[in-house]
Amino acid sequence: MQVELLETFLDLCETRSFRRTAERLRLAQPTVTARLRALERQLGAALFTRSRAGTEPTTEGLKFESHARVLLAEWHRGVRAVRGTGNRAMMLRIGLQHDLVGSGLGDWIAAFRSALPDCGFYIEADYSPQMCADVLSGFKDFAVLFTPRPHPDLHFVALGALGYRMVSTHARRRAEVDPEGYILGNYAPAIAAEHDRLLPELVAPPLVSGQNATVAEMLRAIGGTAYLTEATAAAAVAAGWATAVEDAPTLSQPVHAAMALRLRTARMQAQLTRLVRARIGGG
Repeated sequence: MQVELLETFLDLCETRSFRRTAERLRLAQPTVTARLRALERQLGAALFTRSRAGTEPTTEGLKFESHARVLLAEWHRGVRAVRGTGNRAMMLRIGLQHDLVGSGLGDWIAAFRSALPDCGFYIEADYSPQMCADVLSGFKDFAVLFTPRPHPDLHFVALGALGYRMVSTHARRRAEVDPEGYILGNYAPAIAAEHDRLLPELVAPPLVSGQNATVAEMLRAIGGTAYLTEATAAAAVAAGWATAVEDAPTLSQPVHAAMALRLRTARMQAQLTRLVRARIGGG
């Protein structure tokens, strides 16, 4: 079975549109149709129905979807197993939420290598939706993220929470914070909801970013007030360019591990889960 047939079928399961799948895969629409017909011939079953109401998977298509994801994911893992591993037993691809690594990426890499010395690592900082998609497709073996994207073939484990503290270049108390000089860190839906509930006066600032490092750089460059991770906030205060806003609440962002459902009991995933839980729990 050709890998591109599986990729096309799974994209159609998501888009429910031959046109949209053609655009996303950068193919001509007749090519998408031809790939689907080839897959249906191999399986001996129709996988989609097309009508004025749209494109919908058949019962057979729904049954095949989870198997197609497993086949595609195992293909990607098999390719990685025979490419570029050198003398290593295997190459692990790990995704980390941007705000978890910051300037401490080297510490994460050192911890992974110490725990799994026989493995090579490809480590990439990314955002939750893309990491969920990469784990689902087999492009990543493990991810540490803020926002789980529920799927029958994904498994998530709660690891703890990352704290965010308010710091300012001019204010020491919440009443002194200028809303026009506030920089909103729109880091993830959970922490955004907590922020809006606890700080309703600061929900419409002039500057917004979804990355801790960017918010910190803007705050240092132009001044104002913002929430930063506890580690970044402590470093800013220690460096003398910001002060803690003493009566502002600490915001908490839950952190999760993501892995393929079928690998949830695998030894490698269990080791990685224990390792990252210890790091998150240890601050």
